[in-house]
Amino acid sequence: MKRFALMGLATLLVVLGTEVAQGQQATGAASAPPDTGPVANPVTTTVKTQLGRFSKIMVAAAEAMPAEKYNFKPTPEMNAFGHLVMHIAQSNNFLCAKISGMTAPDAKLADTDPKDKLVAGLKASFDFCATALEKVDDSKLGEAMTLFGNHPASRAAALIVLSDDWYDHYGAEAVYLRLNGILPPTAQPAKKD
Repeated sequence: MKRFALMGLATLLVVLGTEVAQGQQATGAASAPPDTGPVANPVTTTVKTQLGRFSKIMVAAAEAMPAEKYNFKPTPEMNAFGHLVMHIAQSNNFLCAKISGMTAPDAKLADTDPKDKLVAGLKASFDFCATALEKVDDSKLGEAMTLFGNHPASRAAALIVLSDDWYDHYGAEAVYLRLNGILPPTAQPAKKD
Protein backbone atom coordinates (compact mmCIF):
# COMPACT_ATOMS: atom_id res chain seq x y z
CA MET A 1 0.00 0.00 0.00
CA LYS A 2 2.82 2.38 0.91
CA ARG A 3 4.51 1.57 -2.39
CA PHE A 4 1.40 2.61 -4.34
CA ALA A 5 1.11 5.82 -2.35
CA LEU A 6 4.76 6.64 -3.04
CA MET A 7 4.33 5.84 -6.74
CA GLY A 8 1.28 8.13 -6.84
CA LEU A 9 3.18 10.92 -5.13
CA ALA A 10 6.13 10.50 -7.49
CA THR A 11 3.80 10.63 -10.49
CA LEU A 12 2.16 13.81 -9.19
CA LEU A 13 5.56 15.43 -8.65
CA VAL A 14 6.68 14.52 -12.17
CA VAL A 15 3.46 15.88 -13.66
CA LEU A 16 3.70 19.08 -11.62
CA GLY A 17 7.37 19.53 -12.50
CA THR A 18 6.55 19.07 -16.17
CA GLU A 19 3.61 21.50 -15.95
CA VAL A 20 5.76 24.16 -14.27
CA ALA A 21 8.64 23.68 -16.71
CA GLN A 22 6.31 23.84 -19.70
CA GLY A 23 4.64 26.89 -18.22
CA GLN A 24 7.97 28.63 -17.88
CA GLN A 25 8.79 27.81 -21.50
CA ALA A 26 5.36 28.90 -22.71
CA THR A 27 5.51 32.20 -20.84
CA GLY A 28 9.18 32.78 -21.63
CA ALA A 29 10.10 32.65 -17.95
CA ALA A 30 13.74 31.95 -17.29
CA SER A 31 14.75 29.15 -14.96
CA ALA A 32 16.67 31.63 -12.82
CA PRO A 33 16.02 35.35 -12.43
CA PRO A 34 18.74 37.69 -13.65
CA ASP A 35 21.22 38.75 -10.99
CA THR A 36 20.11 42.22 -9.97
CA GLY A 37 21.89 42.34 -6.66
CA PRO A 38 20.44 42.18 -3.15
CA VAL A 39 16.65 42.15 -2.83
CA ALA A 40 14.99 43.97 0.04
CA ASN A 41 12.65 41.60 1.90
CA PRO A 42 13.60 38.52 -0.14
CA VAL A 43 11.06 36.15 1.46
CA THR A 44 7.96 38.32 1.19
CA THR A 45 9.04 39.68 -2.20
CA THR A 46 9.28 36.12 -3.52
CA VAL A 47 5.85 35.13 -2.16
CA LYS A 48 4.28 38.32 -3.59
CA THR A 49 5.82 37.51 -6.99
CA GLN A 50 4.43 33.97 -6.79
CA LEU A 51 1.02 35.39 -5.89
CA GLY A 52 0.76 37.12 -9.26
CA ARG A 53 1.66 33.99 -11.20
CA PHE A 54 -0.42 31.53 -9.20
CA SER A 55 -3.51 33.72 -9.07
CA LYS A 56 -3.42 33.85 -12.86
CA ILE A 57 -2.88 30.13 -13.52
CA MET A 58 -5.05 28.78 -10.70
CA VAL A 59 -8.03 30.92 -11.69
CA ALA A 60 -7.45 29.96 -15.35
CA ALA A 61 -7.47 26.28 -14.34
CA ALA A 62 -10.74 26.73 -12.43
CA GLU A 63 -12.23 28.50 -15.46
CA ALA A 64 -11.01 25.78 -17.84
CA MET A 65 -12.92 23.00 -16.09
CA PRO A 66 -16.47 22.77 -17.48
CA ALA A 67 -19.24 23.48 -14.95
CA GLU A 68 -20.64 19.96 -15.31
CA LYS A 69 -17.23 18.53 -14.27
CA TYR A 70 -17.02 20.40 -10.95
CA ASN A 71 -18.29 17.24 -9.26
CA PHE A 72 -15.56 15.11 -10.94
CA LYS A 73 -13.51 12.91 -8.59
CA PRO A 74 -10.51 10.92 -9.90
CA THR A 75 -11.44 8.16 -7.44
CA PRO A 76 -14.45 7.84 -5.11
CA GLU A 77 -12.22 8.56 -2.09
CA MET A 78 -10.91 11.85 -3.46
CA ASN A 79 -12.46 15.31 -3.31
CA ALA A 80 -14.43 16.71 -6.21
CA PHE A 81 -12.90 19.48 -8.32
CA GLY A 82 -15.42 21.95 -6.83
CA HIS A 83 -14.17 21.04 -3.36
CA LEU A 84 -10.60 21.72 -4.48
CA VAL A 85 -11.53 25.20 -5.76
CA MET A 86 -13.44 25.96 -2.54
CA HIS A 87 -10.51 24.70 -0.45
CA ILE A 88 -8.01 26.89 -2.32
CA ALA A 89 -10.15 29.98 -1.69
CA GLN A 90 -10.56 29.14 2.00
CA SER A 91 -6.86 28.38 2.40
CA ASN A 92 -5.87 31.68 0.74
CA ASN A 93 -8.21 33.66 2.98
CA PHE A 94 -7.07 31.90 6.16
CA LEU A 95 -3.32 32.05 5.53
CA CYS A 96 -3.22 35.59 4.13
CA ALA A 97 -5.25 36.80 7.12
CA LYS A 98 -2.86 35.05 9.53
CA ILE A 99 0.23 36.40 7.80
CA SER A 100 -1.03 39.99 7.61
CA GLY A 101 -3.03 40.21 10.83
CA MET A 102 -6.09 41.28 8.83
CA THR A 103 -9.53 39.75 9.28
CA ALA A 104 -10.31 37.10 6.68
CA PRO A 105 -13.31 37.77 4.45
CA ASP A 106 -16.51 36.04 5.51
CA ALA A 107 -16.71 34.07 2.27
CA LYS A 108 -19.50 31.53 2.39
CA LEU A 109 -18.58 28.81 -0.10
CA ALA A 110 -19.66 25.20 -0.37
CA ASP A 111 -18.14 22.61 -2.66
CA THR A 112 -21.59 22.12 -4.19
CA ASP A 113 -21.87 25.78 -5.22
CA PRO A 114 -22.06 26.43 -8.97
CA LYS A 115 -18.84 27.01 -10.91
CA ASP A 116 -19.37 30.76 -11.29
CA LYS A 117 -19.69 31.26 -7.52
CA LEU A 118 -16.63 29.11 -6.77
CA VAL A 119 -14.50 30.86 -9.42
CA ALA A 120 -15.62 34.26 -8.09
CA GLY A 121 -14.70 33.14 -4.56
CA LEU A 122 -11.30 31.96 -5.80
CA LYS A 123 -10.63 35.29 -7.55
CA ALA A 124 -11.73 37.19 -4.44
CA SER A 125 -9.37 35.13 -2.27
CA PHE A 126 -6.39 36.06 -4.46
CA ASP A 127 -7.50 39.72 -4.42
CA PHE A 128 -7.66 39.54 -0.62
CA CYS A 129 -4.16 38.02 -0.51
CA ALA A 130 -2.80 40.81 -2.72
CA THR A 131 -4.24 43.43 -0.36
CA ALA A 132 -3.30 41.54 2.80
CA LEU A 133 0.30 40.91 1.78
CA GLU A 134 0.90 44.37 0.31
CA LYS A 135 2.44 45.82 3.48
CA VAL A 136 3.94 42.57 4.84
CA ASP A 137 7.75 42.55 4.88
CA ASP A 138 10.52 40.37 6.26
CA SER A 139 10.90 42.31 9.53
CA LYS A 140 8.50 40.05 11.46
CA LEU A 141 9.25 36.62 9.97
CA GLY A 142 10.12 35.20 13.38
CA GLU A 143 6.91 36.42 15.02
CA ALA A 144 4.92 33.59 16.61
CA MET A 145 1.37 32.71 15.62
CA THR A 146 -0.95 29.73 15.73
CA LEU A 147 -1.88 27.75 12.63
CA PHE A 148 -4.36 24.92 12.12
CA GLY A 149 -5.83 24.54 15.54
CA ASN A 150 -3.24 25.21 18.18
CA HIS A 151 -0.01 24.48 16.29
CA PRO A 152 2.63 27.13 16.97
CA ALA A 153 4.34 28.55 13.89
CA SER A 154 6.24 31.59 12.76
CA ARG A 155 5.13 34.13 10.17
CA ALA A 156 7.86 32.70 7.92
CA ALA A 157 6.32 29.24 8.28
CA ALA A 158 2.90 30.60 7.30
CA LEU A 159 4.41 32.21 4.19
CA ILE A 160 6.09 28.93 3.25
CA VAL A 161 2.84 27.01 3.79
CA LEU A 162 1.01 29.53 1.57
CA SER A 163 3.59 29.19 -1.20
CA ASP A 164 3.65 25.39 -0.88
CA ASP A 165 -0.15 25.31 -1.03
CA TRP A 166 -0.15 27.16 -4.34
CA TYR A 167 2.23 24.63 -5.90
CA ASP A 168 0.33 21.68 -4.43
CA HIS A 169 -3.13 22.96 -5.31
CA TYR A 170 -2.19 23.96 -8.84
CA GLY A 171 -0.64 20.51 -9.34
CA ALA A 172 -3.94 18.95 -8.26
CA GLU A 173 -5.92 21.24 -10.58
CA ALA A 174 -3.63 20.27 -13.46
CA VAL A 175 -4.12 16.55 -12.81
CA TYR A 176 -7.92 16.91 -12.61
CA LEU A 177 -7.91 18.85 -15.89
CA ARG A 178 -5.70 16.32 -17.67
CA LEU A 179 -7.88 13.45 -16.47
CA ASN A 180 -10.71 15.23 -18.30
CA GLY A 181 -8.71 15.76 -21.50
CA ILE A 182 -8.07 19.46 -20.79
CA LEU A 183 -4.61 20.97 -21.16
CA PRO A 184 -3.73 22.94 -17.98
CA PRO A 185 -2.85 26.65 -18.35
CA THR A 186 0.89 26.14 -17.85
CA ALA A 187 0.96 23.45 -20.55
CA GLN A 188 -0.78 25.62 -23.14
CA PRO A 189 1.36 26.53 -26.17
CA ALA A 190 2.77 30.03 -26.11
CA LYS A 191 0.50 32.55 -27.78
CA LYS A 192 2.02 34.22 -30.79
CA ASP A 193 1.46 37.94 -31.04
